[in-house]
Amino acid sequence: MNKLCQLLNIQNEDDLFESITNTFKEKITQWDYFVNWKKVLANIAPIEKELHLLNFLIGKDDIETEVFNLIKEYPKIVKTFPVLIAIRELSVDVLIDTSDFIYKKYNFNCEITDEICIDLTEFFIHSGLADLIKSKHVTNFVDYVLGVEVGLDSNGRKNRGGSLMEAIVEKYVQETCEEMDIAYIPQATTSKIKDTWGIEIQVDKSSRQLDFAINKNGQLYFIECNFYGGGGSKLKSTATEYVKMHETWNAQNIFFIWITDGAGWKTALKPLREYFDKTDFLLNLEMLKNGVLKEIPQYNGL
Repeated sequence: MNKLCQLLNIQNEDDLFESITNTFKEKITQWDYFVNWKKVLANIAPIEKELHLLNFLIGKDDIETEVFNLIKEYPKIVKTFPVLIAIRELSVDVLIDTSDFIYKKYNFNCEITDEICIDLTEFFIHSGLADLIKSKHVTNFVDYVLGVEVGLDSNGRKNRGGSLMEAIVEKYVQETCEEMDIAYIPQATTSKIKDTWGIEIQVDKSSRQLDFAINKNGQLYFIECNFYGGGGSKLKSTATEYVKMHETWNAQNIFFIWITDGAGWKTALKPLREYFDKTDFLLNLEMLKNGVLKEIPQYNGL
């Protein structure tokens, strides 16, 4: 019988799995999920002066001449060009001839010669930035880039979702360890575990980093956690990977606890059930709320 069933005194594994999957949370959105304002403002700070210089172009008629002269006099404004078109790269290759597939490279991090100045003026014009200025929709480039940075930052929401899950789980890990007077390490690696507790472990890959490691009198418990708001192939591959991870830790007398949640699992119940059937501890946030994590290190039946 599944160890979790023994722990919770549940005779039917189907009932336990159904209970887990029926209590998945739809979302764990918190205030710091939407925008990482600290990062956004930090990205603007190094180029704020140059953005103010670009404001000189607003209202000008001969944009091409003014851009050339501005680059010539203040070459550092070029470092603002990537973010103006919402990219992070320091150079771009543009296909300028589709017949012979000829590309032209525009480098935003080089010495500004007259030839480069002409090229970068060309980039500014043909990328649509000149038309944007003429349209009078931009009245301040600092404000404009603030909006661009917010948009670019939205790409990091997937990672923030994972960080939010770790933060929520750590609250329960910390409470459990404080209540039981045992130690834990967040973002645990082999070196951290050895340096802190003097315990050597074998890992399946050198870069392995565990979300949490708990030590109760030399008995280790490893925790991985994640949240999937949407479906996809990642869920199946994660479940498969974690079965192997369980086997790796189990062979070293280490208990592996996987805490996962999210409505995305509704689309991947089969691989999740395979993990459940082959391993010991599959928990979700509702179970943490109900104190299940605190029961695991105390269960003598293990």
